[in-house]
Amino acid sequence: MILLAIETSCDETSASIIKDGFNVLSNITATQNEFHEKYGGIVPEIASRKHIETINLVIKEAIEKASVNEKEIDAIAVTFGPGLPGSLLVGLSSAKAISLALKKPLIAVNHLEGHIYANFLIPEFETLERKKDLFPFLCLIVSGGHTQLVKVNDHLKYETIGRTRDDAAGEAFDKVARFLNLGYPGGPIIDKISKNSDENAIDFKRPMIEEEYKYDFSFSGIKTAVVYFCKKMEKGKEKKVNKNDIAASFQKAVIDTLIEKTTKAAIEFGIKTIAIGGGVASNSKLREEMQKLSSKLNINCFIPPAWLCTDNAAMIGCAAYQKYKQNIFADLSLDFDSTARI
Repeated sequence: MILLAIETSCDETSASIIKDGFNVLSNITATQNEFHEKYGGIVPEIASRKHIETINLVIKEAIEKASVNEKEIDAIAVTFGPGLPGSLLVGLSSAKAISLALKKPLIAVNHLEGHIYANFLIPEFETLERKKDLFPFLCLIVSGGHTQLVKVNDHLKYETIGRTRDDAAGEAFDKVARFLNLGYPGGPIIDKISKNSDENAIDFKRPMIEEEYKYDFSFSGIKTAVVYFCKKMEKGKEKKVNKNDIAASFQKAVIDTLIEKTTKAAIEFGIKTIAIGGGVASNSKLREEMQKLSSKLNINCFIPPAWLCTDNAAMIGCAAYQKYKQNIFADLSLDFDSTARI
């Protein structure tokens, strides 16, 4: 069974050919960082324009690299949301056109379930599933637009037990990096400089760790705390701290919060396996702390390779495979949903 998957929810144009759900024959992704860097963040209009310019080339290259004939494709999968409306529309329009031209079924995939299913492309994770020793598992989704804890009870059966009430973790990384003039994208830059910096220089308050908030997150306050600290420091009301140490201290506070919430949830629900997904899952400090959590609780921990953490079509194809098996298809009236949830 061969799937063509398309992902354009934000600023990456990606197409992938997936065989039998887990075998990635190709995954081609065009990034746009160079076009957004000077603005310090993603400009939606530029993102959608770049998708239009590159999507046909990306799809063509994915098919050619996989060495498949268009007639061999059994279904077309596409991200319908959440994401930037203009970006989603480009991918959706392309998927519909190909579905119509090839007379193949269309499968709508939520971007967030794609991040969950990125873990199924890790061979050991898929082995657990085949041994019937996987569900339920806990997935921490951390990206530029989303931060949430999802209990996955079975294929395509999700229970969101916590989500951010304001800024997502990745969004906070970008905003703090911009304020400190570190560059864009903020997440990888802060991750890099923190390795040789003092993460204990400032003890920023860990947001919403009180019991009343359960597993919800909030990262707007910690971003504001960084700003206030810097302003007080300029006025001589706080000790002098270099910006690299400020960034490292901020990162530690964010990751401590993510780990603490994940730990509590894993214990409460008796979870044997935890997984992570999303762009922030590439963060080396988070990956290190997740491994420590795994050892502490004596449970499985799965972390996708970096290319599966950032937006990619392979994860969309993997999720779509489960929908194909359950005959869950969309028709050509499918519209994007920029605020879709799971």
